[in-house]
Amino acid sequence: MHIEFSQSRPQGLSLVAHIVNKGKLPDNLERSLVEGAEAARFKGAAGQFFDGFVERDGKVIRVALAGAGDPTADERVQYLERAGAVLAAKFQSSGVTTIGLDAGNLSAASLASVLIGLRLRNWRWDAHRTRMKDENKVTLETVQVFNAPDGAADAWRDGEAVAKGVEFTRELVTEPANVLYPEEFVARCRARFEGTGVEITVLDEDEMTRLGMGALLGVGQGSARDSRILAIKWNGGAAGDAPTAFVGKGVTFDTGGISLKPGPGMEDMKWDMGGAGAVAGAMLALASRKAKTNIVGVCGLVENMPDGNAQRPGDVVTSMSGQTIEVLNTDAEGRLVLADALHWTQETFKPARIVDFATLTGAMIIALGNEHGGVFSNDDTLASQMLAAGKESGDALWRFPLSPAYDKLLESPIADMKNIGGKGAGSITAAQFLQRFIKDGTPWAHCDIAGMVWADKPGHSWGKGATGFGVRLIDRFVADNLEG
Repeated sequence: MHIEFSQSRPQGLSLVAHIVNKGKLPDNLERSLVEGAEAARFKGAAGQFFDGFVERDGKVIRVALAGAGDPTADERVQYLERAGAVLAAKFQSSGVTTIGLDAGNLSAASLASVLIGLRLRNWRWDAHRTRMKDENKVTLETVQVFNAPDGAADAWRDGEAVAKGVEFTRELVTEPANVLYPEEFVARCRARFEGTGVEITVLDEDEMTRLGMGALLGVGQGSARDSRILAIKWNGGAAGDAPTAFVGKGVTFDTGGISLKPGPGMEDMKWDMGGAGAVAGAMLALASRKAKTNIVGVCGLVENMPDGNAQRPGDVVTSMSGQTIEVLNTDAEGRLVLADALHWTQETFKPARIVDFATLTGAMIIALGNEHGGVFSNDDTLASQMLAAGKESGDALWRFPLSPAYDKLLESPIADMKNIGGKGAGSITAAQFLQRFIKDGTPWAHCDIAGMVWADKPGHSWGKGATGFGVRLIDRFVADNLEG
């Protein structure tokens, strides 16, 4: 989607949109629109929509009103995004190609939020459709913003970078596993990051074998697709400053391995790489807007398949850290991938802090549904910063406990630990497992986003499918805490 700015209203617009705060219709609306909005009980509540037709300058045009809710609400940013998104949802496939957006009542920051919502809700992945009817195709291509406030273009420059990152994450999460596998994930990142100034490092299976990554390699040994580790480094801060590391679970398809998942719904497991997708998208956003700090994003990429060479329940693997793991359930594979990815990240980059993202446990969906991701942390300051960034960005988190009391559930009779606990506290024992691979003194947070990367119905800034969760969370965390 193209966003264009002008001070005056462009000629030839057939559709003009206004963003309306609750209880405050624009002063210059025609009487027919005012009375029509009142008859339709349009009050400007967040996500409300009304439109009608009027004659201006001898031409009949369409005027749309999108509600942005209470301007003093804590959820103001999300409300503004919803206002933009409702415009995209209404006109995406309507035959309209251009929306004129009157921004006369918006600040630069508010306008950027509206445009993010509009652009993200208009995103749709139609790469594999070959017989779509014309009336179902996306037609909306351009938003022409007029009466823009000072600084609008600069504010949108950062917003556009974030939108690009979210869209990249959605692309990665949406693609089926026969199209997107570890090597293809790497290839798409190489292509998308070209010219951004990042440094990319890729480890193949020979290199990971030499490093002793038995935990990660064990997950992928049943697949015909080779596993990879991908590191994307952005140096935007002072030379020599320790980077902040974001690490993502990238299981490009998860059958469960020998501990095979039930057939119904298994197709959803193409998005089990949503954590790695979020990290890759966030790195694209941060590099695109030239974030003023040092950051590294690491993705552990595997495919979990059940063939004659697949890992068996009861196998014992040795992680890069030297710790041994009894694998009692091959479907608890994401923590094995992260165990080696986290250790390698710390050994290689010596990060000041480390945050991982993973679609790790079904137990998290049972606990929080599809409204929050879970966050666990060994550092109260880092946890508070993540929670605040989640609230501000709309990628909401809820904190869960870590406690040595849960460690006994991971005790193994023949190895240093087993990869699952008991029936209870499944998300907590998974986090306790990961904590064993964090070096003493390193602030760490684990985000279990199993319920957040895919949506079965449209949300405030996404259609049915991939949400892009995590990108705005990471971007907000970096902006608020690392860039000064």
